[in-house]
Amino acid sequence: MRLIRRRRRFEESGPYWQQRSWQLSAAFLGVVVLLGGFVALTSESGGDSAVASEGPLVGDLTRPDERPPGCRTDDRAGDALPKKAPEDITWRTFGASRVPVSASAGPTRTTGPVHWCYAHTPMGAVLAATVITSQMSGSGWETVSRQQVVAGSGRDMFEFKRSAYQDIDSAQSGGISVGSAAGFSVASYTGEAADIGLLIRSAQGYSATIIRLRWSDGDWKVLPDDSGELHTPVNAIQGTPRDYIMWGV
Repeated sequence: MRLIRRRRRFEESGPYWQQRSWQLSAAFLGVVVLLGGFVALTSESGGDSAVASEGPLVGDLTRPDERPPGCRTDDRAGDALPKKAPEDITWRTFGASRVPVSASAGPTRTTGPVHWCYAHTPMGAVLAATVITSQMSGSGWETVSRQQVVAGSGRDMFEFKRSAYQDIDSAQSGGISVGSAAGFSVASYTGEAADIGLLIRSAQGYSATIIRLRWSDGDWKVLPDDSGELHTPVNAIQGTPRDYIMWGV
């Protein structure tokens, strides 16, 4: 009897995008990939790998510092770590997450579902970590993955896991954002790699994780681990978050 009561305590009802376990994952990153133990429907959208492999961030660049055609950013900050959020931040909703974008740090270009061209700076890496991962619940996730996730066995595993879940665009969740980017930190940075801490606020409070990125094909891309995870485990934060720069909302 005790076992039955405990089991009922952890069962969740209603649309899965309203379930707490889904919100902890999807509100944080927009990624519905084996994070919260929630029930999801098998996706019917599939995706065309050939089409997904075409785009501004797939191609041969002749110089290490070359940017994709049409990509221009203000990189004068160099490797200096940010002390505050950019003043030109505006907000957009991707999937189930509300995230910031910046006219100076990126993304400055949009091609289909791919929001790209980030500053080659720590702040550019922060915006890339925030925006790219938030795209992974929507119907354009495969195109985003092929363009903005570093190629390799980790990406293959991510795509294999992600293909088992239904695409959730903002319209399907009633246009309601269940999470919002609250802050960030730069755990480490070089011109070629960055570890970015992301802080998210949802109805359940604050949670945080780290996204690893690499500079590849002239822009920032997310680096998954060998198991296909795009981030470290999501941790709930009790009380007032510390060691994060807040977006100011």
